[in-house]
Amino acid sequence: MRYWDASALVPLIIAEAESGWARDRLAEDDRIITWAWTRTEIVSAIERRTREGALARLERRNLLRVFEAFANKWDEVTDILSVRARANLLLARHPLRAADAGQLAAAMLVQEQLSSPLTFVCLDQRLSIAAELEGLQVMP
Repeated sequence: MRYWDASALVPLIIAEAESGWARDRLAEDDRIITWAWTRTEIVSAIERRTREGALARLERRNLLRVFEAFANKWDEVTDILSVRARANLLLARHPLRAADAGQLAAAMLVQEQLSSPLTFVCLDQRLSIAAELEGLQVMP
């Protein structure tokens, strides 16, 4: 099982330069755990691309349908109070946006519950650096 940040999941839904890499990582281990807010982050990515004209309305509807089916297969961290408390501490230590601090906090919560190291799959450089500093194994 790997913890997937939204930055690594988006290329599985929307065609991007990193899509092949993300599909290969998913083929290696298809158990996904992520934060509950990830769904909102991915919908935001789809809607932003639609507003910018990169996606047509029909493509948007199809992507949202594909995304919902995909998201229903993963596990989500839903303990908002624990995630929020950790995220607030992380914001003091790292130059992260709020949602990124939430992702890292959720991954750290999962890491504490596992007996083996947790791999953090992330394509955001700032968040990857913070995750490494917090002791997570980061991919790539």
